[in-house]
Amino acid sequence: MSTLLFREDAYARDCAATVITVDERGIQLDRTVFYPTGGGQPGDTGVLRSALGDIPIAGTIKGDGPDAVIHVPAAGARSPAAGEAVTAAIDWDRRHRLMRFHTALHLLCSIVPGGVTGGSIGEDKARLDFDVATESLDKVAIQARLDALVAAGSPVRPRWIDDEELARRPELVRTMSVKPPSGHGRLRLLDIAGVDLQPCGGTHVGNTAEIGQVVVTKIENKGRQNRRIIIGLA
Repeated sequence: MSTLLFREDAYARDCAATVITVDERGIQLDRTVFYPTGGGQPGDTGVLRSALGDIPIAGTIKGDGPDAVIHVPAAGARSPAAGEAVTAAIDWDRRHRLMRFHTALHLLCSIVPGGVTGGSIGEDKARLDFDVATESLDKVAIQARLDALVAAGSPVRPRWIDDEELARRPELVRTMSVKPPSGHGRLRLLDIAGVDLQPCGGTHVGNTAEIGQVVVTKIENKGRQNRRIIIGLA
C-alpha cells in the first residue's frame, strides 16, 4: 500500500518515493502524488525521475486495495527495480485543470436537485447526468448560479467521517449508480462551505474562485428522466 499524498494536499506536485513493486500493470511506489482514475476523474500523467533515467508515466490506475496506486509507464519506457529511489512528479498544468473542472461539477451538483446518474471529467470539458425532467433545467439560470458560486470564493476542504456516520446520513450520497466505498472504517468527503458536502476522493482547488470562468455549453436529453449538463472552462 502507498501513502496517498493527494488526499490531503492536492497541490503537492512531486514527492520523493521508493519503488515497491513492478508488474505487467505498472509501478507501485511507497508514496505518491499521482491520482488514479476514479470518480469520473482521469488518472494523472507525469514522470518518475531517477538517477538511472526518467520514466514517463502515461496514466495512473487503482491497484489491489484502497491505498494501492499503479503508475502506468509510457510505451517503451524502461522498467525500474524494486527499491529504486525516484521523484514522482505530475503534469501539474493538466492536473490543475482537472481540479478546476471537478470542483465546478460539485457546484453544479449543488444547483440541480436531482440524483446524479453519471459524470466524467476531461481536459476540455466535463459533464454530469441528472435524474430530472427537461423543463426543470434552465440553462441561463444555471449559468448565473454557477457564476455566483465561483465568485463567492468559498473554501473547499476534504474531511473524513466513519462508516457509521455515513449510514446515519444517506442524504450525503448524490450518486445513484455508484455508491461510495465503505467497510474501510472511514470515508472522505468534499466540503464546499455552505454549498456542497458529499463523498468524493478526487482532487479539487482550495477555493471556488480558483475555478475561474465556467461555461454551461449544452444541456442534452439522454432519456426519459436523464439530462446531461456539459460545462467548459474559459
